[in-house]
Amino acid sequence: MDLITDPEELLTQLNLDLNFLPAAKAAARVFPLRVPRGFVARMERGNVHDPLLRQVLPLGAELEPVAGYSKDALLESNANPIPGLLHKYSGRVLVTLTSACAVHCRYCFRRFFPYDDNNPGRAGWEKIIGYLQSDQSINEVILSGGDPLSVSDSLLSAFTDRLSAVPHVKRLRIHTRLPVMLPERITEGFMSWAKALPMPLVMVLHVNHAREINADVVSMLRQLRAAGVMLLNQSVILRGVNDDAHILAELSEALFAAGVLPYYLHTLDKVEGAAHFDVSLDTVCTIHAALNKMLPGFLVPRLVCETPGELSKTLISPI
Repeated sequence: MDLITDPEELLTQLNLDLNFLPAAKAAARVFPLRVPRGFVARMERGNVHDPLLRQVLPLGAELEPVAGYSKDALLESNANPIPGLLHKYSGRVLVTLTSACAVHCRYCFRRFFPYDDNNPGRAGWEKIIGYLQSDQSINEVILSGGDPLSVSDSLLSAFTDRLSAVPHVKRLRIHTRLPVMLPERITEGFMSWAKALPMPLVMVLHVNHAREINADVVSMLRQLRAAGVMLLNQSVILRGVNDDAHILAELSEALFAAGVLPYYLHTLDKVEGAAHFDVSLDTVCTIHAALNKMLPGFLVPRLVCETPGELSKTLISPI
């Protein structure tokens, strides 16, 4: 991956004031900067408030303690029975094949996740498969972050070959940002793997702003759709990025034009370092209500939050 990991290089590439550098470096020491150059190319030069940049630029605000924000905002440590597997929801488990991501989103709720203890490697797959075989209520496996498409096609294939031995698993879901960050990741090999899967494949993308979707992304998504992959999107409502009904409507329209259905609009998970992205619940509900009036229902993502310990997302009514 061709990434920028140095805050000074990012600021210089975008013609931004280097007065931001000391705070950016301090924040990056806690949670490193990581962003593909292709994504940076979609950002507006000279605009420190660019909504794509805001998602990835380390800021001094991340280092300010805020009451109610913690390192394990969703209490995932309570739902981690074996390395590499989270069992939070009824009928579904999350598997973390890797700790790697193409981009470090500054609001990431897993920015402090203990990946060193949850990177099972191939040696740990047998325990995961054994866990699945022992619980026939599990009918869906979700490959989640670290970004599962950070691993090779051959490793994905090897894992799903093992997964296909569990007869009650009916679906595979992949939660990923990589096709948008690096559309070239969707190779012919990946497409061949997806078409050969013995179970339906659902890909849940993570796009927060319409400007993330360029022509290369659209072309790649249409190919995935033509290959039979169901494409959904989940967004997080973020202050200074997409906390506006018109911006979210534009996003839904851009997604649909690329063959993707809006799925969830999340409120911010209260992870330490992300409080500057928070939007009040009243404001979120007002924005979502306005969005309902602007779009047909199938283009309006469900407004949700995640409540630790609950067996599903919590739907929020804007009324």
